[in-house]
Formats: sequence, C-alpha cells, structure tokens
Amino acid sequence: MKMHLRVLALAGVAALLWLPTVGSAMSLMTQEEALKQMLPDSDKVTPENKTLTPQQIEALKKRLGGSLVLTQKGGSKEVQEKIEYTFYFGTKNGQKNGVAVIEEQPGKWGPMAMIIALDPASGKVKNLAVMSYSEKRRRPIARRNFLDQFAGKGGADPVNTAKNIRPVTGATISSEAGCFVVRKVIALYEETYLKK
Repeated sequence: MKMHLRVLALAGVAALLWLPTVGSAMSLMTQEEALKQMLPDSDKVTPENKTLTPQQIEALKKRLGGSLVLTQKGGSKEVQEKIEYTFYFGTKNGQKNGVAVIEEQPGKWGPMAMIIALDPASGKVKNLAVMSYSEKRRRPIARRNFLDQFAGKGGADPVNTAKNIRPVTGATISSEAGCFVVRKVIALYEETYLKK
C-alpha cells in the first residue's frame, strides 16, 4: 500500500513539473465576435473569397521574405501555406467602411490566429485582435499595449520588432509572428485589391 501511494505521489509531482512546459490553447473570441469588434460601425459584413494567382503569390513571397508562413527557430511549425483567403467587407449605407482578414501563423507553442481590420481605401491597419493561440504565459501578445502599436501601419512601414514594434518580453517568437501577420494581411490586401 505504501509503495502504491509513493508511485502515485511521484506521478503527481512529475505531472506538476511537466505542466508549465506545455503550451495551452486559448480561444479568446469567435469569428462572429471578432468581426463585430473589428467592424463595429458596419451594418452589414460580406465575405469575399479570393484565390491568389501565381503572380500574386510571387509578389507576396517577395514582400514577405520568401514564404507565406513565418518559420522561426524555436517556434511551432503547424501552419501550412494557403492560396485562398476570405476578406470580410463591412458596409454602412452601402459604402465600404472596413475590411477584415483572419490569418493564422505559427507562434512559439502552436498556431496563433489574428484578425486584422484595414481601412478599405488606404489598406492601413485600423484595429486588430488575437482570436486564439497556444501559450504558457497567459495572454502577453493579446494585450492592447502590444497590439495598439500596429494602428495606422501600412505597406510602406517596416512592421517588425527590429524597427518600430516593441516585442512582448518573454514572447519574442509570438511577437514576431504577430508582426508577420500584420505585414502579410496588409500585403494581401494591397496585392489583391489596391494593386500596389
């Protein structure tokens, strides 16, 4: 009986030691909640699906450093390149007043999904939020003090932690993934709608 209790106790200690090293998936908002938050002044949201042409894929890869997925040393590798994207256009009184894109990239512990809202005329960031991600330090990249740094950024801005975005301490890989998502969504919109 004593041996059985010791084995159970050791198993419990081992489980506790193991838990902090495992990232846990967090869902912060649904797609519906995210679209309402990103396009709050819209009375209608219409999805528009786009399949990238080979020319658009080439242009995007050139702008993004050679790949549509950011692979970082020490980060997860659970996201595949895709060529189909959905743009959610918000309208009010028949006029487009916003566009949002949901994009997923690998973070430190697993995939990270973000929604980015852009101004439809300029392609600049109006708002953004983290919808879900895997992390073991609660919500560092989902905090407004990190996300608010992206407001007003456009295709001409060097959106990265080496230039103009302050990374979250202890979440460098996730911070870089967030920067990549913003750069990618801006580039996607410019290449498919603004033709810059």
